[in-house]
Amino acid sequence: MPEPLKNLLHPALVRAMAEIISANAPSFDRDRFTALATDGIESLELMERAALIRDALFATLPESFPEAAAILAASLPTAGKTGLTGWMLLPVNQFIAARGLGHFDIALDLLKALTPHFTAEFGIRPFIHQNQERALATIIRWVGDANHHVRRLASEGTRPRLPWAMRLPQLIKDPSPIIPILSALMDDPEDYVRRSVANSLNDIAKDHPDLVAAFIAEHIEGASAERRWLLKHASRTLLKKGHAQALANFGFGAAAALECELRLPNPSVLFGEGVDFEIRLRNAGDIAQSLMIDYAIHHVKADGSLSPKVFKWKTVTLEAGEDHALQRRHAMRPITTRRYYPGQHRIVILVNGAETASGHFILSMP
Repeated sequence: MPEPLKNLLHPALVRAMAEIISANAPSFDRDRFTALATDGIESLELMERAALIRDALFATLPESFPEAAAILAASLPTAGKTGLTGWMLLPVNQFIAARGLGHFDIALDLLKALTPHFTAEFGIRPFIHQNQERALATIIRWVGDANHHVRRLASEGTRPRLPWAMRLPQLIKDPSPIIPILSALMDDPEDYVRRSVANSLNDIAKDHPDLVAAFIAEHIEGASAERRWLLKHASRTLLKKGHAQALANFGFGAAAALECELRLPNPSVLFGEGVDFEIRLRNAGDIAQSLMIDYAIHHVKADGSLSPKVFKWKTVTLEAGEDHALQRRHAMRPITTRRYYPGQHRIVILVNGAETASGHFILSMP
């Protein structure tokens, strides 16, 4: 069984933090810090542990944020010297976000300095929320930084719906201020950065689908393989939802003269096993067609209604008159993100975003 996530922050890590900080600030009370930061830590979850350590920093670093920031900056790793790194910097993020809002430039410089050693995507968001224009004026300059972690911070830290982090309602409502950042990083040499750009565009697509579809259309012509991957990954929510422009961006127009037959060999499935299904496609038209084939399982909910979930499957090109058969097993087993209920489930085959065939199966619980 994997180690619980909360154990990423533990007493030995706190003691190591105390040693590092005290080496750069002789007046730092490492014993008090250690006592405060470990008091009851074993009973807490990850973010609660981070908050406990943050509060210990509140109590033991200087009240002057510029002075505290200077100590933290000196405590970061440098060539030939160990320093605060990894999960030690999660509570430091929280400290900067809480204490640094009145010292914008110092705080943002510190977040930029620490991001190569962990990440500052959580700490930077309160600054964007408080004064978006001022924060973005600094962040956009990072797109040309020599360090790819800093460049990634420019895209990841400004994501409107970053998981596990505070949302940025202004950017959810109007994402246009971060489009120049994403455009500048779209062809970054690091996959780490490009993937962040794709995820940010996918965030935006949840609220502004037409804007992202238009962005993709503008940048896909003549795209390199790397950019094309980014644009498709950015379109994943739109493609699952069958957005017409998003599909057209990748050559998947409305399927015409297409025959699709769905077969379920065993329409009764026991939970813990899987539902087997197969389809046979025929292009009855007189021109070749590019087809993006997905399927949706409409799961039974507690109240008996159905809730669809789309799953990616395969893309094929069918010549005129050509047949193609596909088989699949979809597991119906315990997962942490879904609770299953017995009853009649629906399965739908989606071709280029449109429903082309459907059927039902009965899920039984042991």
